[in-house]
Amino acid sequence: MKVTLLCISLLFFQPLFSQYDFSGVDQLLTKNQKMLGNNVVALVWKDGKIIYQKELGEFNAKTQAPIASASKWLTAALVMTFVDQGKLNLDDPISKYIPIFDKYMKSYLTIRHCLSQTTGIERDSRLVAKLTERKKFESLEEEVNAIAAKEINNNPGKEFFYGGYGLNIAARVCEIIGKKSFDRLIQERITRPLKMKGTNFTNESGGAINPSGGAQSTANDYMNFMVMLLNKGMFEGKKILSEESIAEMQKDQVGTIPIKYAPQVAAGYSYGLGEWILEKDNTGKGIVIACPGLFGTWPYIDKCRNYAAIIFVKSILGEQKKELAMQFKGEVEAVVGECKQ
Repeated sequence: MKVTLLCISLLFFQPLFSQYDFSGVDQLLTKNQKMLGNNVVALVWKDGKIIYQKELGEFNAKTQAPIASASKWLTAALVMTFVDQGKLNLDDPISKYIPIFDKYMKSYLTIRHCLSQTTGIERDSRLVAKLTERKKFESLEEEVNAIAAKEINNNPGKEFFYGGYGLNIAARVCEIIGKKSFDRLIQERITRPLKMKGTNFTNESGGAINPSGGAQSTANDYMNFMVMLLNKGMFEGKKILSEESIAEMQKDQVGTIPIKYAPQVAAGYSYGLGEWILEKDNTGKGIVIACPGLFGTWPYIDKCRNYAAIIFVKSILGEQKKELAMQFKGEVEAVVGECKQ
């Protein structure tokens, strides 16, 4: 009798599990496993559940790895929690919180400029130079004070230069307003409410914490963050961010200003607040938003098709991986259906 009931149960649930055919995605990832660094996790979430999960090599959905610039999305969300509370305005001058910026003639620099990579403060785009520079600092406060003293190459808002300065400045403002360290704030306001137990910004080698690129996370954790964004700021009945803040993050903040520097893998994309806008609707609002990191992890949400996806790896991002991420996206869309605007 028990066997009969089990068989009936399996037959009943079979349509649920066979609703989607991800064989094309399976083949794509398996074929490119070596190029992805052998260890790969891919997740797709839609309609309240994970509808696809693939684990290759030694990685699984709970494996922790550095996510590099995918950290920026998390940091921007933290800043917006202060905006939601009325403790911060995106158009506040940085010097309101960090007076040293006034001393160095940067009184027009705002929180918005920082999150949209339009500070006008340039830096070396080479990875080695970036890493060497950051090793000098013992705290985020020390680093941001040093940034304040740097030459400004253009007026804020006049050109786009992708890097870590802006997000780190904004993170330091959060420390001052919140009267706690950045890692404590991100834990209390983002990772703990979202049950992201495998995510932190701990700098194991010592020195300054890096809000723009220093997080470690897991595929499961980062998916929780994106699910919150898709659910208009809600996660398991808790409000993490307001709809207004999410909409502002996903709005094109760059427009037609000159692109002084952007990574090759992001060529042609717009930029919001701490995130890339891959596709916009006919009103200019972001509908496909992503935040790929140097180590190859590529998380994105598609508001039009109402799903979130992540390719979680640890191998240097390059044009091949960008092309693969776009192929992955295309295969997923073939399964979940057309955009319905």
